[in-house]
Amino acid sequence: MAEVLIDKLCKSYGSAEILKDIDLKVEDGSFVVLVGPSGCGKSTLLRCIAGLEPISAGGMTIGGRQVKNLPPAKREIAMVFQSYALYPHMDVKGNMAFGLRFAGTPKAEIEARVAEAARILQLEPLLKRRPRELSGGQRQRVAIGRAIVRKPQVFLFDEPLSNLDAALRINTRVEIAKLHKLLNATIVYVTHDQVEAMTLADKIVVMNKGRIEQAGKPLDLYYKPANLFVAGFIGSPAMNFLEGHVTGSGRVEAAGSGLTLRLPSSCKPGDKVTLGVRPEHMNLGAAPGPLLQAQVDLIERLGETGYAHLRLPTGQVVISEVRGEPGHVTGDSISVGFDPVRCHIFDAAGRRIE
Repeated sequence: MAEVLIDKLCKSYGSAEILKDIDLKVEDGSFVVLVGPSGCGKSTLLRCIAGLEPISAGGMTIGGRQVKNLPPAKREIAMVFQSYALYPHMDVKGNMAFGLRFAGTPKAEIEARVAEAARILQLEPLLKRRPRELSGGQRQRVAIGRAIVRKPQVFLFDEPLSNLDAALRINTRVEIAKLHKLLNATIVYVTHDQVEAMTLADKIVVMNKGRIEQAGKPLDLYYKPANLFVAGFIGSPAMNFLEGHVTGSGRVEAAGSGLTLRLPSSCKPGDKVTLGVRPEHMNLGAAPGPLLQAQVDLIERLGETGYAHLRLPTGQVVISEVRGEPGHVTGDSISVGFDPVRCHIFDAAGRRIE
C-alpha cells in the first residue's frame, strides 16, 4: 500500500473552477472518505487521483512517485464504480481475471489471485455465474474482487453502495470495513451518505464548492466542527442553529434565552453569533441550562429513539431527540432545554469560536 499526497490541486473546465487548492494527505493504510453535497467536487477529485481527469494545476504523489502526468494504468490504483461495470457475457471468474489477462499476467498467477480474492469475498460458489444471475450485493463484491486481484497501491471507491437497498447497504458496508482491516489497504472512498463516512473512515474530508472545509477524525468533526457548513453537514438529524448576539461578558442572547458561556475576549457586545445544538443534546421539559418555549409540530417515532419537531415563537423549527414514549402529541406547548456545555458557537463569518 502507499501514501497519497495532493498538493495545491486545481481542476477547471474552461473558466469553471471545479477544485480549488486541494491539499490532502492520505496516510498509508488509512481509510479516507470524501463527503459533501452533490456538485462539491468529491467524485472529480477521486477521478483526478485515478488519472481519469487531468489536473489543471498542482501536484500529486502516490507512494512517493509523482503521478500528475501518468496514465491510469501506470498509477497502480484500482477503482470500484457505483455501476459495478461488469462484463455481462463473462462469468464471475472471467470478470475478475480480465484485467490481469489483458496485462499479460501468467495464467497460474491469475488463477491464484482470483482464488484468493474469491475466498476473501466468499464468492467461491458463484465463480461460474454471470452478472445477471447475481444480486446487487454479489455484483458489488465481484467488482471489489476485480480490484483486489490487481494488488493496487490504492483502492478508490466511487459511491459503491448507492445502488443497494437499505439492508444490503449495511451488510456491504460491514464487509468493506472488514476488508480494509484484512488487507491493510489504503482506501479513498466517495459517498454522499454521512453514516457511511462516520462508520467507515479513519479520516473524513468534508468538501463544499470545490474546497476542503475540514478534514479529520470522524468524532473530531462531530464534536468540534470548524464552521457552520461542517456542523450542519455532519450529524443526522442536522444540528439546530439559533441566531443570536453577544450581550455582555460571556453572555449570549439567542431565541429569547440568555446563555452564560465562556467566550474569548475577541467577542464583543453586539457581535452576531450562531448557537448550534445537536438534537441529542436537547431535552423536552428539563435541562441544566435555559428553557425555550415551543409547540410540537411532529413526533417521528423510530422505535426507542425518536425526534420531536418543535416550533419556536420566532417560527423557527428545531429538532430534539426523544427516547421511549414521547408523552407529547402534535400541538402541545412544551419547554425544551439544552446544556450550555454542549453548545457550539460560531461567529458572523460562520467560523467556530472556541
